[in-house]
Amino acid sequence: MEIDRNQSVDSESAILVGVQLADTPPRAEEPLDELAGLVESAGAQIAGRLYQRRSTPEPASYLGKGKLEQLKQLVEASEADVVVFDNDLSPAQVRNLEEATGAKVLDRTELILDIFSTRAQTHEARLAVELAQLEYSLPRLKRMWTHLSRLKMGVGMRGPGEKQLETDRRLVEKRISDLKHDLDKVLHRKEREVAARSDRMTVSLVGYTNAGKSTLLNRLTDASVYAQDQLFATLDTRTRQWRLPGWGPVLLSDTVGFIRDLPHRLIASFKATLEESRQADLLLHVADASSPSAEDQIRAVYTVLKEIGIEEKDTLLVLNKADAADEASLNVLESHYPGSVRLSAKTGEGIDHLKMAVSDALSREFVEADIELSVGNGKLLAYLAKHGEILSRTFNEERVTVHCRVPRKYLGRVSPKEADIRPRDDKPADNGQPKAPTVVDLGGVSPSDNAPMGDVA
Repeated sequence: MEIDRNQSVDSESAILVGVQLADTPPRAEEPLDELAGLVESAGAQIAGRLYQRRSTPEPASYLGKGKLEQLKQLVEASEADVVVFDNDLSPAQVRNLEEATGAKVLDRTELILDIFSTRAQTHEARLAVELAQLEYSLPRLKRMWTHLSRLKMGVGMRGPGEKQLETDRRLVEKRISDLKHDLDKVLHRKEREVAARSDRMTVSLVGYTNAGKSTLLNRLTDASVYAQDQLFATLDTRTRQWRLPGWGPVLLSDTVGFIRDLPHRLIASFKATLEESRQADLLLHVADASSPSAEDQIRAVYTVLKEIGIEEKDTLLVLNKADAADEASLNVLESHYPGSVRLSAKTGEGIDHLKMAVSDALSREFVEADIELSVGNGKLLAYLAKHGEILSRTFNEERVTVHCRVPRKYLGRVSPKEADIRPRDDKPADNGQPKAPTVVDLGGVSPSDNAPMGDVA
């Protein structure tokens, strides 16, 4: 059974409402512009806007009394069907607002869930959205049955609405449990799929919704994935081969876009979809440089990356839509984010620069090392040749020292029982002489924490 009280707002007219609290930082764009984009993505028309600044929200209705009266008048004058808040509301606040205005009331989370439910295409995405919707709806089931409250019967008799509420709650809790079980299986399968591609370098596109990630994927890989100028056009991960000069085929993945105050339920539900980003060797953080809120959006993405535990991953910031941004704004962004790359996925401007930057970034994942092992350990020699580049070999009786370049993640999986690993830096010292071999950071990978080489190859 699927319970979805988030009916589509298609063909409805909406009043947008936002409350900026004292602890909320001001935004560069008009306060309700992003909410307007979300509502339009859901298919509704904007009938009016209402905005208020308050130190704290009103417990009963979130809005102050004067603004609530203004909202009632605005709904009546425009004959709006729905009121959409740019804030998260409690079930009681939604009920009070609906009684006061006579219109359906949605908060920001409910609106985003509605959009996701209409955009989910794959079985995995539909499971994730349904789980998030049900977890959102569970504490709000009582509100759905208030229309039966007046049908209560005599002493000792419960009304049908209350009976149905208990039945629905049990059904929803059972469905939530089933969905979590199904998504766990999806996650494990996804982890196996990603692990099976571990012999390839992987790059994952992340960024704010509608920043141009899918357009960039199409530009780099000649793919033909769906790309539109709308919020949350992509909910499913798509992976394509990208022939990066000097590297050969690299796997490039597109992921669901992030947004400010992305509901935590969605982040948790889309864990399997985000597995590509978790395991990627490099993240390409695509930002819309033409947006007046570009820096706010960049910070919002980093917040989500922190929530899913990959904020420390090597990341390259891509300032997309440079063709639509003014030079002064681009210069400010580049000064705030050194090492970023400006480009236009639409026109192709800056793509060559991006390829060079990605190549340099992936090279940082390699460690140059001397590995001493037994001459008869052909399995380890084959492993090093497959996953790295052997630069030279020096033989000494029954031992061989292999000078090679190997990705950190593979070097960390070589058992110290099988080989003596000496990472090194051959860059000249200040006196012009080669530096002595020095131990370098292997990115937190400890050989003792991983399977020995004999279990890997």
